[in-house]
Amino acid sequence: QVQLVESGGGLVQAGGSLRLSCTVPGSIFSISPMAWYRQVPGNERELVARITSDGSTYYADSVKGRFTISRDNARKTASLQMNSLTPEDTAVYYCHNELYASWGQGTQVTVSS
Repeated sequence: QVQLVESGGGLVQAGGSLRLSCTVPGSIFSISPMAWYRQVPGNERELVARITSDGSTYYADSVKGRFTISRDNARKTASLQMNSLTPEDTAVYYCHNELYASWGQGTQVTVSS
């Protein structure tokens, strides 16, 4: 199974910003939709944002207008720019490649009030 490599995340104060990145090995990145999910202990993993191969995007209502998903096909990287963070955004964030059906290792995002 292909292992996606995530970077970014960490601790930030409310109102701050963080950027997550996810690199996908292999040759199919450019044709694969990518997505970011997040999970809080005791809850199901929820879809945060998704981007198709042609750049069409979807956002959960809770992050619309604050988060931006993007992709760089040359670098085989998908990113999630998170602005105006609130404590409710605290979670482990996972990237997901739909064609490989693979996940990143997860990165902790903690927003303090």
